Amino acid sequence: MTKRTVTIRDRKDPRRKDGNHQVVPLLNSTGYDAWQIVLEQRILTRGIGRVFPYHSKSVGAAFHRSCKAIDLDDLCFHDLRHEGTSRLFEAGFSIQQVAMVTGHRDWRMLRRYTNLKPEDLHKMQKTEQPSAEQFLATLAAGWSGYVHQA
Repeated sequence: MTKRTVTIRDRKDPRRKDGNHQVVPLLNSTGYDAWQIVLEQRILTRGIGRVFPYHSKSVGAAFHRSCKAIDLDDLCFHDLRHEGTSRLFEAGFSIQQVAMVTGHRDWRMLRRYTNLKPEDLHKMQKTEQPSAEQFLATLAAGWSGYVHQA
């Protein structure tokens, strides 16, 4: 509670099924306050010992029923992971920080979930970048100083 984290027990891993626990930070920078959701859920499940006392197959079945009820046949539960991962990158988190939340062990596996383009990085810069004209003027001023010193 004091660290605002949750432990995911026996997290899915192709090499190790049991004892694969991971501590995940509960963030609120992606538009949803994960910490608030956990607090609300704890109130509802008081005394049970788990924040989300549901079987994974029950969650998948409920998701499938919900999609079917609104005639949405091209969305699977795993697509939500892709969306969440992309939003973390869009919020400016680093590869290592995103991997801490998603559970990916290396960049190659994590990369397939992102839709980032090189030009997207400009949006994340905190300082304004000079225009081409400003850059050339600065370069010319610096070059003339270099020639003068020689």
